[in-house]
Amino acid sequence: MKKIENSNPYRKSLPNEVRQLISDGKITGQTSGMCDGYAQANLCILPEKYAYDFLLFCQRNQKSCPLLEVSDCGSRFLKTSAPGADIAKEIPGYRVWKNGKLFDECTDVSSYWRNDLVSFVIGCSFSFESLLIDGGIDVRNISENHNVPMYITNIDTVPAGIFSGKMVVSMRPIPYDKIVRAVEITSRVPKVHGSPVHIGSPEFIGIKDINKPDFGEMSTIKENEVPVFWACGVTPQSVVMNSKPDFCITHAPGHMLITDIPESFLQN
Repeated sequence: MKKIENSNPYRKSLPNEVRQLISDGKITGQTSGMCDGYAQANLCILPEKYAYDFLLFCQRNQKSCPLLEVSDCGSRFLKTSAPGADIAKEIPGYRVWKNGKLFDECTDVSSYWRNDLVSFVIGCSFSFESLLIDGGIDVRNISENHNVPMYITNIDTVPAGIFSGKMVVSMRPIPYDKIVRAVEITSRVPKVHGSPVHIGSPEFIGIKDINKPDFGEMSTIKENEVPVFWACGVTPQSVVMNSKPDFCITHAPGHMLITDIPESFLQN
């Protein structure tokens, strides 16, 4: 079997080292391939008045929103997924939303912080990419050194309180003869989206043009490869656009929180 390797320069770095570089403004790009062996996470920060509804939304939509941690109200500092990490500074890209519309994109949200904010740390499929590579499967967004392609689908999420909307998926091209292996590998990590939600035929889930992702960048699909789709933690951003809470902060797609959680802790 041909050995597949991750060439990211930060692949062997520790999470706290990379988070410090992010906090210092030295890393501002997407994080796929960084810190092999550690889970990455999506982010959704909401005022306390929406927190119960969103917690219920995550509970009802665990494929898209597998929770890794919920912060104390008003606290910028995490306790379990990345103890002591400042959630307002240690992600390389943020989006600020007002009434469901994108208001700002920045690398530090300290100036937006409020004492009523609750942070939701949600598992990310970047966390299983090293497992796929170890299994001899090329992860195209890593080998091509770009952000993973993500698409808004026609798949409805299960509503909760004010929150409802369409599922977002990430896509990785997988050789036909390795699809079963990819499903087996990812099904062992449900806390970072687990097994795929769809294989092949993008039009069946509402994707009109596979070459034009809604978020991220297109990956090359080679001959004898099939597009495979996993639930994505950008789903809350689709839901925010649909549900229109008056204020929200999320990560920029592909710009993740790198946690201290070893990937081995997430496997069944």
